[in-house]
Amino acid sequence: MKRNTLILSSLIATSQVLAQDRPNIILFLVDDMGVMDTSVPFLTDKDGQVETHPLNQWYRTPNMERLAAQGIRFSTFYAQSVSSPSRTSIMTGQNAARHRTTNWINSESNNRTTFGPHDWNWEGITSDVPVYPKLLQAEGYRTIHVGKAHFGCIGSEGEDPRNVGFDVNIGGNSIGQPGSYYGEWGYGWIKGNKKRAVPGLEKYHGSDVFLTDALTLEAEDEIEKSVKEGKPFYLNMSHYAVHQPFETDKRFLDHYRNSGKGGQAEAFATLVEGMDKSLGDLIQKLEELGVAENTLILFLGDNGGDAPLGGAADYGSSAPLRGKKGSEYEGGVRVSFIASWAKPDATNKFQKKYPIAQNAVQLQQGTVMDLYPTILSVAGVKAPKDYPLDGSDLKKLLQGKRDKKHRDDFLMHFPHGEHRANYFTTYRKGDWKLIYYYNPETAGEPSWKLYNLKEDPYETSDLAMKHPEKAASMIEQMKDRLEEENALYPVDKNGNVCKL
Repeated sequence: MKRNTLILSSLIATSQVLAQDRPNIILFLVDDMGVMDTSVPFLTDKDGQVETHPLNQWYRTPNMERLAAQGIRFSTFYAQSVSSPSRTSIMTGQNAARHRTTNWINSESNNRTTFGPHDWNWEGITSDVPVYPKLLQAEGYRTIHVGKAHFGCIGSEGEDPRNVGFDVNIGGNSIGQPGSYYGEWGYGWIKGNKKRAVPGLEKYHGSDVFLTDALTLEAEDEIEKSVKEGKPFYLNMSHYAVHQPFETDKRFLDHYRNSGKGGQAEAFATLVEGMDKSLGDLIQKLEELGVAENTLILFLGDNGGDAPLGGAADYGSSAPLRGKKGSEYEGGVRVSFIASWAKPDATNKFQKKYPIAQNAVQLQQGTVMDLYPTILSVAGVKAPKDYPLDGSDLKKLLQGKRDKKHRDDFLMHFPHGEHRANYFTTYRKGDWKLIYYYNPETAGEPSWKLYNLKEDPYETSDLAMKHPEKAASMIEQMKDRLEEENALYPVDKNGNVCKL
């Protein structure tokens, strides 16, 4: 009898898969995961060949390795330097300067900081914005959010993901970090930071289920419901890992114990490996349900890394890159990005329409703003007319080709302070990168640095004095882009707006 039930379930699943008219999409988003927080090497040498660095040998991410082998990774993929701006950019397809959520959102109070712009978008995403989950929802997708949201403050529409395009919300609200990763502590409700307790996981309270696993189990249940309903799904698999607090996932501690790097670094590494296990578990679930061939996985971090290794502007947590989360350097904005079908199959109808290169490295840069048009393209859904997008479809790049039409500049606008870097804008155009400081604290003159990332990828030599004409040109191009996006600027101690 049991065997007959299994056969019947398999036949039902197979018929649902065959009838599926749109592909499933998973955005696997890891909080505070930089480009170096993995055993997968993303950085390349001058010849475009991937280079393994010591941090790649420190972390263990076999499922990321598997995903990269069957898909394509980007050597240069940019996000905003902190969480809420990146998450809003992903959802809206717009740069932070345009959507104006330019700082991380503090749940309880407006954290514009002393000289930040008064009108910055602290409330985050509102229900009138055509975020892509809404567009997918309108086309018959079952839209699922699991994990960290951080789309808006307490009392805002964005506080609840169900107000901004999701049918299901598990574990998401205004908080930007978990109260605890431990089920025994109720993820913050029983012990830990109770102001940041993770909602909606009461059935795991008092258990030994680590937060990363609890969210994964919930995501698997929601995927199964979608398959049973015969509906394509979009899953925003948004882990709280690997954000602070750096609490140890004891299952993996023996891999890092007595490393000499310190207990916090070892705990962080266990968070990374637990996140990687989640990726593997989800792929296995897709295979069991018979929908792996129909499911695209887009894997990325939301901002530069925050590993407890070194300071904000040195070469510790993101080595050999400089800086970490919140900084103006490459380590603050470069993230891991991998695209792959969960199970590559050249005969699959969705994969024929949207092919992805295997075991490939894309040297042309991409950004988080590209995800909105890419996801809609995969789903066969059109973006709204007259809605400004700051990214474009990655379809050609994901095939391992070069796309001459894809923009070669990246603007990161942070008109706030009291973080790891204060009141700055960075602008990359081609091989050159400008860092522009507004200096509102002193109402003084602005200052800037200039780097050639092709010759100096680790930002060791400031060329602003050596190439003043190039710096001036970059400032003008940065100014044009800021004006195009209607950016807000810091306000100095005298109340004057620090425009360029």
